[in-house]
Amino acid sequence: MGPHRGRRDGRSEAGAIAMGFVQPREPEFDSQAWPSLPYAERLRLMCHTWAMQGFGAPGVAYLFYLVKLLLFVGGFLAFALTTDEVGGITAIGSWWSRPEIFAKAVLWSLIYEALGLGCGSGPLTGRYSPPITAFRAFLRVGGVRLPPWPRVPMTSGSRRTVVDVGLYGALLLLTLRALVAGDPLGSRWIVAPIIVVMVLAGLRDRTVFLAGRSEHYLLAAFVLLFPSNLFAGEQAVQAALWFWAATSKLNHHFPNVIAVMLSNNPLFRSRRLRRLLYRDFPNDLRGSTGAAWVAHLATALEYGAPLVLVFAPSGPLRTLTLVAIVGFHLTILTSFPLGVPLEWNLFFIYSAVVLFGQHGDVRIWDLSNPLLIAVLIVCLVVIPAYGNVRPDRVSFLPAMRYYAGNWATGTWLLRPGCLDRIEQALPCAAATPAHQLERLGGDGDLTVALGRGQAFRAMHLHGRALAALLPMAADGVVLDSRHTDPATQLDPAEIELIDGEMVAGMVLGWNFGDGHLHDERFLAILQERCEFEPGDLRAVIIEGQALGSPYLNWRLVDAADGALGSGAIAATDLLGLQPWDATALDVGIERHER
Repeated sequence: MGPHRGRRDGRSEAGAIAMGFVQPREPEFDSQAWPSLPYAERLRLMCHTWAMQGFGAPGVAYLFYLVKLLLFVGGFLAFALTTDEVGGITAIGSWWSRPEIFAKAVLWSLIYEALGLGCGSGPLTGRYSPPITAFRAFLRVGGVRLPPWPRVPMTSGSRRTVVDVGLYGALLLLTLRALVAGDPLGSRWIVAPIIVVMVLAGLRDRTVFLAGRSEHYLLAAFVLLFPSNLFAGEQAVQAALWFWAATSKLNHHFPNVIAVMLSNNPLFRSRRLRRLLYRDFPNDLRGSTGAAWVAHLATALEYGAPLVLVFAPSGPLRTLTLVAIVGFHLTILTSFPLGVPLEWNLFFIYSAVVLFGQHGDVRIWDLSNPLLIAVLIVCLVVIPAYGNVRPDRVSFLPAMRYYAGNWATGTWLLRPGCLDRIEQALPCAAATPAHQLERLGGDGDLTVALGRGQAFRAMHLHGRALAALLPMAADGVVLDSRHTDPATQLDPAEIELIDGEMVAGMVLGWNFGDGHLHDERFLAILQERCEFEPGDLRAVIIEGQALGSPYLNWRLVDAADGALGSGAIAATDLLGLQPWDATALDVGIERHER
């Protein structure tokens, strides 16, 4: 069978899926011979392993996230009990949906995410030791910050100063003050300073703004300033999140997402059922027709649920829809998707039941405050609409283009030692992945661990283009629109291949799948401090596909030399390809002269 071992003789189906509690699962191939294989073959074997194992994380990794979920719920209950006249935990049935309690749920979620405890934390995101890094980075003078618009007065530069640390610290303290207040809605001066400080912090560093999931929680906090419109305004926020999330799935990408996501579900243990997610495992790892139907039904639910919950009268249809959308978020929660937006989905469940269940008699058209209406239109209509047609200019978070398999991404190729140089030259929030694992005393193969992440990326539609683009970046030659050189091996001994997201998390302290946090602007900062030679660090950057456009735009960038090439790939050209086989793909090259 060569390097592919397949299942071991005598191993039961349950045993094939079961994972150790401490050590990650062994891949389903000879991991000793694997690094010496050509890149396409390495990727093919790892994609097979992903289909049967997902990330292969040990049980202790999932225990970490379960503890975090308990912390999230426990913290909310603890702060809820500081609210006036709640009557204690035994009286929760009388106060769980009160406006003041919902306000604390919003503010607790905001500070929880801003600390880095939520999305983008832990081993499923390549953060091993420490598993949570955001607050370390945001409270450290000298670190890297990324201003969204450097031309705004007093925001230029990339070095974190005492001003940035002070703003972040003020955000934490002001939010904590609101959380312990007897009535956080009693005065606008309780919540308003939180909003002002977060906006100021975000103008100096977009990473802080995005980490707090401001497109959701900061906007929801703004609604708290209008108590008479509170539930109507929060319903608008909730409904818009569902609507735009569904809209972002109107593409060729999403049918593949279901197969890839469910393959990482630790509760989805049957190999037979896992095979059904793909067209013909192990030969054809495109998402199956069944997986595509699940994707379409999920999109229909995200579209239909807000329409029913907002416009339908009270009755069985609204109740059934509410049950369905709660089940939808529970499914995502238990799937442990990479990026782990677990607490976010838990808040969605609570928010849906409070806003459209307990307070379903309130309607969005009850909104009456002109300022609130104007802000909601801008944040819930204008920005997401613009972000969907110009994804290159708006992060997928404020554009509300959530996990649809279509987002900006970047894969980096470094010469040996260059990643260590980044760690040495910058005050990073975490060490390199290799050094993190060394601190834990693990004996796992980092190359294999990173290979799992590359397989995850490749099995999405945009990732298939990487099979053609990465060898071009390794060669450093952009000659024509087809790359057919079979000699290019992407040897891990000569080239370190890593997702740019992991480097951004290491340096910035946080990333949640946003390729704009490790694009040319980030590369320029690293180049300024590390002084790479040409060829030391190259990045293949693929932009998210715009709504209405048939193309995915890509760029090849050298940290020292700048842009080397760019092009566009038709999404439909990727549909017939396997994740590892794109040698004849027309990548639409435009050569950039240096």
